[in-house]
Amino acid sequence: MTILLSDPRVSAIPVEDEGEPLVELTEPFGPARARVRVSLAQRLLLARDRLPDGIGLRVVEGHRSIADQRAIIARYAAEVSAAHPGIDHDLAELERLTSRFVAPVGVAPHVAGAAVDLTLVDRDGRDLDLGTPIDATPEQSDGACYFAARDISANARVHRALLADVLGSAGLVNYPTEWWHWSYGDRYWALTTGAPAALYGPIGAHLVAA
Repeated sequence: MTILLSDPRVSAIPVEDEGEPLVELTEPFGPARARVRVSLAQRLLLARDRLPDGIGLRVVEGHRSIADQRAIIARYAAEVSAAHPGIDHDLAELERLTSRFVAPVGVAPHVAGAAVDLTLVDRDGRDLDLGTPIDATPEQSDGACYFAARDISANARVHRALLADVLGSAGLVNYPTEWWHWSYGDRYWALTTGAPAALYGPIGAHLVAA
């Protein structure tokens, strides 16, 4: 059974954040110049080096501000409410369904600088087939955004397996409802790997400015 970010087991993980700063990913990871924690950046380099010739990683997002996270939560929660009439009377279920696509602020890997949204590209920078666009919601994609979704092309399955191989071997974990979302050092990573504590929590202004 998929563990979602709203699960109490995630928020129960302690955080031992020693203040590792953010760094900007370089041009080979794409034009977004996403910012992530130093150790995550190092692991992304390891993963990229394990890819076959002619295939690269394009990172579209890394660290996200608390304000941006809250805005995404509000926007998607409204979409979930529209798709599930009456759910506004069950706030716990609304939060659970919302967390399939966007995490509560306190456990959000992006807010901690611990996650990236990424895809595979060819040598000319064109996206390879991964089954859905990045950020396709469960509703928009009819569930094809889930990493283990079956109703995707053979090429997409091969490419998702390649992502899992190179990123998993570099120590990252996937959020199962989003094939593009991979993290290291956050609470979800700690729960998934059995680590006693998360390495990173929500980032303050001093780290954003670093």
